[in-house]
Amino acid sequence: MTTFLLVIIYLAFISLGLPDSLLGAAWPVMQSDLGAPLETAGFLFMAIAGGTIISSLASGKVLNKFGTSKVTTVSVLMTAGALLGFHFAPSAVWLFVCAIPLGLGAGAVDSGLNDYVATHYKAHHMSWLHCFWGVGATLGPIIMAQFISEQSSWRNGYFAISGIQFALVIILFITLPLWNRVTSNSNIILKEDPEDSKGEFYEEDAKDIKPLQMKGVKLSLATFLFYCGVESTVGLWGSSYLVNVKELQVALAAQWVSFYYAGITIGRFITGFITFKISNLTLIRMGQIIVLVGAVLLFFPLPSTFSLVGFIMIGLGLAPIFPCMLHETPTRFGKKHSKTIMGYQMAVAYTGSTFMPPLLGFIASHSTIGIFPFCIGVLVAAMLLSSETLNNTLKRKSLLKKKDTISKVF
Repeated sequence: MTTFLLVIIYLAFISLGLPDSLLGAAWPVMQSDLGAPLETAGFLFMAIAGGTIISSLASGKVLNKFGTSKVTTVSVLMTAGALLGFHFAPSAVWLFVCAIPLGLGAGAVDSGLNDYVATHYKAHHMSWLHCFWGVGATLGPIIMAQFISEQSSWRNGYFAISGIQFALVIILFITLPLWNRVTSNSNIILKEDPEDSKGEFYEEDAKDIKPLQMKGVKLSLATFLFYCGVESTVGLWGSSYLVNVKELQVALAAQWVSFYYAGITIGRFITGFITFKISNLTLIRMGQIIVLVGAVLLFFPLPSTFSLVGFIMIGLGLAPIFPCMLHETPTRFGKKHSKTIMGYQMAVAYTGSTFMPPLLGFIASHSTIGIFPFCIGVLVAAMLLSSETLNNTLKRKSLLKKKDTISKVF
């Protein structure tokens, strides 16, 4: 019974990833069809992400009042209706109207399912959960590319994804009673505490310190900001870069962007295994370096095949960074403040997703989309600098604590 419900939750997270990559894949065609400026996609992305932030902040009270199962069902229904609205939208203005329920629904699903899995299942299931988001994000551009290449219709692509979402709504509605049975089952497997979440740096001395005043917290927030800026910017503008600079066909560009999301998906699946052998800090550093190399491949005037390799490398490099950074939170800042800091990190992450892609779109509209790889490289370098500065700050903190302990002994 718990396994069956877990399958349903994984399906819901696939549906969460499906719409995330659609706009970037379809925008080169949508832009000409609707007669909209290039930067409109960035503002649409901002509207969707803004709704996600709002619903995430309000999700705690809503989930406590109505329960995860009902909130998830209604939220998926909202996203299905919004995607159907994209299909019928006569102008860009209506896309903005539909972007509101799309963002609100996505944020509630994300927060609700993450909380449910974290509470009722073992930790490794969380890694697979985010892997299934990547499955949806990978399938989205593939489905859209199929409709664009065969029917030259981005609208039918949105209609197909909407149909998948409505099918999931029916499944969720039928399985509503299952959630309560699983929750009340005394044999349910609860989440275990991670072995390395001892909070060695702040468990003793952070009792009277506000989270934002703790050393390293702001650097951690900056790392999340730049990470999500890279991930969302590549997803939104990658296709436009390939079409306008590398002169690829729209359908082929959408397929190549799907390889980027496939890199994230496969990378996170593999990361779930190699975390037993390699530390989170090493995985984060290795991932950032791989992303930087991928951005360099896009920057130089190489044959278009190297662009595909670059997108795949960026996806593979991004894969371990986000989950490993989240997993390090209790270790870095202690259990007492980990929940609060985790909330700050997610809020800043959504902020990066909200503002970084529109910023690139605005700059590109006044120059050229050819600045895309340069901007990605700058964001990755900033993320690497913030992350390494954070590591050094916490390392110095640890050494000072050890010296104080030794001095007290002698």
